[in-house]
Amino acid sequence: MTPLLDPLTVQRVSRLIVDIDGPFERRGYQISQLLERAAWPYPEEYDGTPRVGWLTDTLSRASTDGAAMSRLLCRICDPLEYDDGLESADAVRSELNGILSAERIAVTYVAGRPVLAELTSDGHETVFSAPDDLEARIRPLVSSEELLQQLMQRVAETRICEQHGAYGLALIGIGSFTEALLLDVLTHRDAELLEGFPQPNGTKRVAPERASFALLLDTARTRGWIQMDAHDFMKIVREYRNFVHLRAQQDRGVVPDQDTVRLCWGPVLAVLNDLETSNS
Repeated sequence: MTPLLDPLTVQRVSRLIVDIDGPFERRGYQISQLLERAAWPYPEEYDGTPRVGWLTDTLSRASTDGAAMSRLLCRICDPLEYDDGLESADAVRSELNGILSAERIAVTYVAGRPVLAELTSDGHETVFSAPDDLEARIRPLVSSEELLQQLMQRVAETRICEQHGAYGLALIGIGSFTEALLLDVLTHRDAELLEGFPQPNGTKRVAPERASFALLLDTARTRGWIQMDAHDFMKIVREYRNFVHLRAQQDRGVVPDQDTVRLCWGPVLAVLNDLETSNS
């Protein structure tokens, strides 16, 4: 989903972030630091004017950048932002979701990482899917336009499978997309990996074309490009990608359905958020 927020919602989010006289009050420089940690693409220094008004204007100037707004909404609910971690982060998330409910979106936790999701029609459940602005979000991460279009073609094929009830193939598509994205991002950020991926046991490096999904995730984690929780919860996406082998699905005893597909998009979005913020 692309959170193009109503101006009043932007104002309310700004008040929540500043939290004047509240337990999480942020000074001007702290607001600028928060924006930087959220990989806000329009860096601005606080100018000393009233904080809520300044932040509202800052966010409004990027009102059409759904990816930037998504990262910011997630970042203010990130346990990394608070000394006591999840306890304070979840309290902020609860207030934020009250603001966002009219927009039919909410921040939830997947693998301990904040992810933006759509609300179902009754407003009680969150639904994960490939974001509408996925192409714009991954363009700054990948090495070429050609690779970008190949990734988006895989996403398009995955959507077709989901829409027509081919849920097992949709799971394979999600895993294939994520594995290819990771391989390109890692080798794009660290050209030495083109010579081979180091293994945890220190044995011979693995050629990029032979690097496993698990090794890609391990490498992204050791370099700090994804968080540990997102890394751990990608295990289910890796396992379900292996349903390309029917025996793997039989061994797991899983009959995929639409909920299974949505469940797999959640950890992928958590990884995407981490890749974006670590790209700044």
